[in-house]
Amino acid sequence: MVMQTVYPKPGSVGRIGSRWFYSATILSMFRGLEHTAIASPDPAKLAKWYVEKLDFRINHTYDGNYFVRSADGSMLEIIPSEGARAPQKMKDPGIRHLAISVDQFDEAMGELKKRGVEFLGAPINNQGNRLQFFSDGDGNILHLIRREKPLP
Repeated sequence: MVMQTVYPKPGSVGRIGSRWFYSATILSMFRGLEHTAIASPDPAKLAKWYVEKLDFRINHTYDGNYFVRSADGSMLEIIPSEGARAPQKMKDPGIRHLAISVDQFDEAMGELKKRGVEFLGAPINNQGNRLQFFSDGDGNILHLIRREKPLP
């Protein structure tokens, strides 16, 4: 009698004998963040801020919502907010900042300054990385980042 090894097809789930299997395709179906949403009292105004200050482009709108896309393809959805804004401190629970990757740190800082962006303190050097914090038109915290080495 010849024993034959049976391998599951990619994307399949099933059982061989008493053992369940899940192929690698199923286990890696989650590809990444498609967008992050920001609630704003004036979504059109905030979308315009991202266009004017960070060279994003508005790539889709519906029912008062605006999708803005950066040069690398990452997106923000800006949705109408309800109620008053809570205080915004760096270590409060929740999402704390959006990091904007740049190749030319000093030039990017200079361009933001020319475009009227106010910085939150001085630039920071941290483990070979350069950071500069600032706020968007609604007070959400962002920072420029130039990494010496990409994260693994």
